[in-house]
Amino acid sequence: MNPSLANELTVALGAAGVVGLAAGGFAYASQWPGSRIFGEALIAPRRPGELALTFDDGPNRDWTPRMLDALAIAHVRGTFFLLGERAQAEPDLVRNIASAGHLIGNHSWDHPNLAHTSVARIREQLHRTRETLEQAVGTRVRFFRPPYGARRPAVFRIAREMGMTPVLWNAMTSDWSEPSAERIAAALVAQVDKLRKNGRAVNIVLHDGGHRDAIANRKPSVTAAAALIARYKPTCRFVTLDAWV
Repeated sequence: MNPSLANELTVALGAAGVVGLAAGGFAYASQWPGSRIFGEALIAPRRPGELALTFDDGPNRDWTPRMLDALAIAHVRGTFFLLGERAQAEPDLVRNIASAGHLIGNHSWDHPNLAHTSVARIREQLHRTRETLEQAVGTRVRFFRPPYGARRPAVFRIAREMGMTPVLWNAMTSDWSEPSAERIAAALVAQVDKLRKNGRAVNIVLHDGGHRDAIANRKPSVTAAAALIARYKPTCRFVTLDAWV
């Protein structure tokens, strides 16, 4: 090969490698829950006996009430990160969540990937949802979880400007698509036990709703939540996220 051509090829491959690493770094920073590159978020403190059940993408008129029933039977309170458009359609259900003593958080209006969303739209997504939730329940919304966990510096900055604490998680499985409650619970039990062994509290994500389907079937998630409560309530304390700030 011509030496000049070989040198150009080496430079090109090197540049491609840098681009690939940069893309990989952005993906990690923007979506991995443990990444702090794009800002700090509440995950879970060093309190191995505490578990927070958190629920995303609701309210769901069919399955959120059943999740509330499962929690009420066990005298456990959770944190519900609600979508603005779902909350607007089900304001009475939002009020039911709050009146049962559960914490309500902002999960954006319609679940976009905020890592690839303009600053103006990020602000609109969070502001419109906050206004809808606060109008329904009459109290300030203090917590925000980005859809997919996706963020960039502007996402957390805007949330904090609005008085909300960004929240991620340290225990999650694909309960939104997994039909087996047993597999959902088993995957989460493995994560919970590992985190407890390492001295951490656990911030568990389940889904009572669906951003693509307003009445998505969440029976496996409800059943898994009940199984987790039955397993850990004798030895752990279930908390809402405001216990950690």
